[in-house]
Amino acid sequence: MIGRMRERVVAACDGASKGNPGPAGWAWVVSGDDERTPARWEAGPLGRATNNVAELTALEQLLTAVDADVPLEIRMDSQYAMKAVTAWLPGWKRNGWKTSAGKPVANQDLVVRIDALLDGRSVEFRYVPAHQVDGDPLNDFADRAASRAATVQEAAGSALGSPEPPASPDIPARAPRAKSPRRGGTSGGSGGSSRTIKAKFPGRCLCGRGYAAGESIAKNAQGWGHPECRGADA
Repeated sequence: MIGRMRERVVAACDGASKGNPGPAGWAWVVSGDDERTPARWEAGPLGRATNNVAELTALEQLLTAVDADVPLEIRMDSQYAMKAVTAWLPGWKRNGWKTSAGKPVANQDLVVRIDALLDGRSVEFRYVPAHQVDGDPLNDFADRAASRAATVQEAAGSALGSPEPPASPDIPARAPRAKSPRRGGTSGGSGGSSRTIKAKFPGRCLCGRGYAAGESIAKNAQGWGHPECRGADA
């Protein structure tokens, strides 16, 4: 358990999926006294999973690793994971774990476990944009560690004596897609439009991850993004 002797812990967590869904991994990092330099970290593989599952798993692992009595600031680049356990969670509970559209809440098991870990503790969530020049160093470290865990499917961390994770590839992995846009509906996912198109320009999904020009995207509750994130509405 981390943080028992400290008044406040600043940390970051991140998840990665190479294909979404595809080989996935999670990571968390806890800062040193300057609140910017990584002091302890851990990363692990998830097999095949979505980016949203990886992001939530990273948060669950971080909350488990840090002592519940210590105030915690968590820096994340996932709008989905943050809103899932803060803004959307109360409504999901009231609605019997249904979204506002009446659909089952995605990744409910993970959200329930995180809710229990948050109960009674002081946690401040701070959104930090991903992949920015001079961005948050803790989030960047967690991003690289999660990407590495997803790629090699091996555990790593300071307790294991692992080296600092390498830089993430500049070009994100893409899921296989058809040669032409699909005109009809697609199976899987919920909420928003079922139609998928190919993005004309790069953009950012509500989950916090970007998508490239030419990648398949679908309408979700807040605009366009990954087809797998269509169910991530409130």
